Amino acid sequence: MNSRHLSSNAADDSGETYVHHDPWEKLRQFTHARIGIGRAGTSVPTRALLQFQLSHAQAIDAVHVPLDVSDLYHQFEANPLFSPYLPAFELHSQAQHRMEYLQRPDYGRCLNEASVYQLQQYQQPETEFDLAIVIADGLSSYAITHHAAPFLTHLLDQLHHDPHQNWRIAPLCIVEQGRVAVGDDVGAALNAKEVLVLIGERPGLSSPDSMGLYLTWHPHRGTEDSLRNCISNVRPEGLDYQQAACKCFYLLTESRRLHQTGVGLKDRSEDKALQTGTTPTFCLVDTSK
Repeated sequence: MNSRHLSSNAADDSGETYVHHDPWEKLRQFTHARIGIGRAGTSVPTRALLQFQLSHAQAIDAVHVPLDVSDLYHQFEANPLFSPYLPAFELHSQAQHRMEYLQRPDYGRCLNEASVYQLQQYQQPETEFDLAIVIADGLSSYAITHHAAPFLTHLLDQLHHDPHQNWRIAPLCIVEQGRVAVGDDVGAALNAKEVLVLIGERPGLSSPDSMGLYLTWHPHRGTEDSLRNCISNVRPEGLDYQQAACKCFYLLTESRRLHQTGVGLKDRSEDKALQTGTTPTFCLVDTSK
């Protein structure tokens, strides 16, 4: 074997030995995807293998670690912006435990009887809310623990300073073992015109804590997914809190004006940003779960 070639790929201070570097390595600064990791013989380098195993373990934990409702509640209580919407309702879907939640997605889409009764006891026939905010663990409790409070801080600030209309917002609702459609039960029980669901998205091997936002006008059980709008990958490494809040605020105001969400509501926040001379924001908007 050529000794000159060996020296160019020999061990460095990190302890990697005989790693053949990939010409795409420079592109890794632009993405968290596993590209340009090189090779050691016919396998991946040890460091890359260990990082993959760590990411895999984090993704599994994100799905199975229970949502720390107490910690989430403390985050809300520490911020005066949340005071008008506390105490929050602590609710539960029909899935009694995590395994049932994973095996029976339909159970996660509906509130259990005790939670429905709890909301109905609070709701008054003459009271109608413009917006109900639901925070569900979904498939990543990490996403909600890390990002729900910071994102809502930005969004509530914009709603409070809306120069065109006042927003009557229902108390916050925290749902354990919940899926996107569980917000329909919450919105209907609280007599809310619209529901916003914050939910932990299915974790990937580079994003165990990605949070999704789902907006539904006139929520009711049985609402089709085509009648929702989605903002995905809300986290500092993806769509940051400020950008996500601006996009969500735009969709909320437009849905209130048009009385609809989903395929009838197009996200044109970038167009508006260009017209006003502000920095445009970007995110994925779809109608998937």
